[in-house]
Amino acid sequence: MKILYFDCYAGISGDMTIGALLDLGVPLGHLREEFSRLPLGLPVDALSFGETRRHGIRAASFSVSGAGARGHRSHARIEEMICRSSLPERVKGLSRKIFLRLAEAEARVHGVDVAEVHFHEVGAVDSIVDIVGTAICIDYLGAVEFHAAPLPMGGGFVDTAHGRLPIPAPATAELLKGLPVHSDITEGERVTPTGAAIIASLAAGTGTKPSFTCQAVGCGAGTRDFPDVPNILRIFMGERLGSLQGDEVRVVEAHVDDMNPEILGYLMDRLLAAGALDVAFSPLQMKKNRPGVRITVITPVAGVEAMARMVLTETSAIGVRHYPVVRLKLERDVEERETSLGMVKVKVIREGGVMLRTVPEFEECRRIAETQGIPLQEVYRIIERETGSA
Repeated sequence: MKILYFDCYAGISGDMTIGALLDLGVPLGHLREEFSRLPLGLPVDALSFGETRRHGIRAASFSVSGAGARGHRSHARIEEMICRSSLPERVKGLSRKIFLRLAEAEARVHGVDVAEVHFHEVGAVDSIVDIVGTAICIDYLGAVEFHAAPLPMGGGFVDTAHGRLPIPAPATAELLKGLPVHSDITEGERVTPTGAAIIASLAAGTGTKPSFTCQAVGCGAGTRDFPDVPNILRIFMGERLGSLQGDEVRVVEAHVDDMNPEILGYLMDRLLAAGALDVAFSPLQMKKNRPGVRITVITPVAGVEAMARMVLTETSAIGVRHYPVVRLKLERDVEERETSLGMVKVKVIREGGVMLRTVPEFEECRRIAETQGIPLQEVYRIIERETGSA
């Protein structure tokens, strides 16, 4: 399984990321050819790739020139542009995922809905190039698992379309939630919103180095040359030792024995809607021989406080515990497939890039059963047969 480890000791930005990925062996010609599928109107030679030095160390530099108008773009407009392009589906999916994470951060900063978000710097052509270009390079390299080192907070101020802002910029600060950070570097903007969105969207694990066989190292230079450390992003590429993906999550638990069990179903719905990865209830025999329930919530690292607060406010628990666990898992993606029942969404399960099976999505099957008058179990059989399920 191809793995990428982002060594962000000096920080990360979009151009640093593409520079490092090109340095890993993605041909510039491939990047240019793929961008011809996106309606940006970029000149053929708009994307430049070369070499530079940071503290005497060689690194790749990437830049965009002749990009034309750099006006504001809404998240919806960028979504439409990507969806209507002829880019590969994986490139579209990765690009949309990163832009959505960015839009959600901007929406929280400005107190608006995602639909109302209009990007400024991020909506400019060169930033669209950074995000979509990252997705193109990742797809070319065939990487399926991503990890990152802790990110530097930086310090000082940065001038933006919203005026002079503290570092990390508000959108960057939102994106850093749940990610390990450090303050060893204090000068300048070391992590841009685009760079933070890439890590927040892709990295399965941050703060720890995964076990893998290193095959290559790509170095991408930032535009500034800071005095303390070389302003270089290093991306290590290799094969994971073992074919299963791994990431770190948190388990939040509480025991209750004095509440109406009807509330548990409501709690589960709320936890899942808030981003819990899984929720389970287990029977317990508690003190004074009372039957009780263990509430177990599996959540991303960033969701611990929100999940804990929800358990404490929606149940009779007056305390919760949480602890880190490492998951080993198969690769999974939700894809649309053509069937005799129409286009349906299925969960595609892979190991090391090889498809093992597809699993019909329940809500899709229920929709088809209700609208077409077919028994639910028959809908499952048809979709499993026609999408290659084991």
